[in-house]
Amino acid sequence: MRITRRAATLAAFGLLLTGCASEAGNQAQEDAEETTAEVEEVEFEPGSTMAEIVEAGELRVGTKIDQPGFGLANTAGDPEGFDVEIAKIIAAKLGLSEDQITFTETVSANREPFLEQDRVDIVVATYTINDERKQRIDFAGPYYVAGQDIMVAAGNPEGIEGPEDLAGKTVCSVEGSTPAERIRTDYPEAELVLYDAYSKCADDLRNGNVAAVTTDNVILTGFVAGDPDAFELVGNPFSEEPYGIGVPKGQDDLRDFINDVLEESFEDGSWAEAWEETAGAITGQEAPEPPQVDRY
Repeated sequence: MRITRRAATLAAFGLLLTGCASEAGNQAQEDAEETTAEVEEVEFEPGSTMAEIVEAGELRVGTKIDQPGFGLANTAGDPEGFDVEIAKIIAAKLGLSEDQITFTETVSANREPFLEQDRVDIVVATYTINDERKQRIDFAGPYYVAGQDIMVAAGNPEGIEGPEDLAGKTVCSVEGSTPAERIRTDYPEAELVLYDAYSKCADDLRNGNVAAVTTDNVILTGFVAGDPDAFELVGNPFSEEPYGIGVPKGQDDLRDFINDVLEESFEDGSWAEAWEETAGAITGQEAPEPPQVDRY
C-alpha cells in the first residue's frame, strides 16, 4: 500500500505528535492481526465511475493518520485502523489489491475540498454524515455510528460530567469537525481551542493546557486506551455521529456500489472482522450491530 508525501512526513513524527497515546496505539495496532480483503474478479459498465477507477489501476483514499483504532500511521508510515480496512474491502470489490490503494492524509477541514478537487476518489475518515456536507459531496453508508463525548485528565480534576460543565473551561477539538461546531453552537460559554488534528488536543490535555478534549467517543477511547494514566473518558455521549464514506457530488453509481459493498460486509462478517482486528483490539469493545445504510 502507498501513502502520500504529506502523510509520510507526519508519520515520521507521529510518535512525537501524539505522545504516549500514539505510541501505545501504534503498538496495539501493530500487534493486531491485519485483515486482508479477498480481491475479486469483476467487470463494470464502461464509462462508470468504478470502471474509471479500475482502469486507472488505483483507488485514492483520503483517511486520517492520527486516530488510534480508525486511522493511525504506524512506524513504517502506513495507515492502519478500521477506516483503512473498510477502504480495503471496497478496493477488493473493485478488483484492486491493497498495493493499488493510495492513502492520502485528510484532516477534518479538507475532506470536502479533496473530493471536490479530485485529489481522492473516496474519503473514509471518521466522517459524520450531515445535511450541510451533503450540499458539497455525497455519502455512502453509514458504516458506524459514534457519539460525541469528552476526554479529561485522569482523575477528572475539573469534575466535568457532560457538555454543560464546559462553561468557562478550555475545551479542544478540530477545525471543520462536527463536534467543534456543536460546542460552538450549543455550548458557547466554553472556550474552544481548535487544531487540525486530535493528537494535538491530546498533547494539550496531557500538558495541562486545556481542561478537556471533545470529539466522537470511539476516537477518544483510542487515546484513553493508549495512555490510561493520562486520560479518561467521561462516558456520557450527547450526540449520534453516523460515519459515512465521502464521494464526489453526483457520483451516484459509486455511492450505490459502496452501499452494496457495505451491506455485503455486514452480512458476510468482514465488517465485524475488520472492527475486531483494529478498533476492537485497542478498545476491547466487541463489534456492535452494523447500522442501516441510508440510500438517500
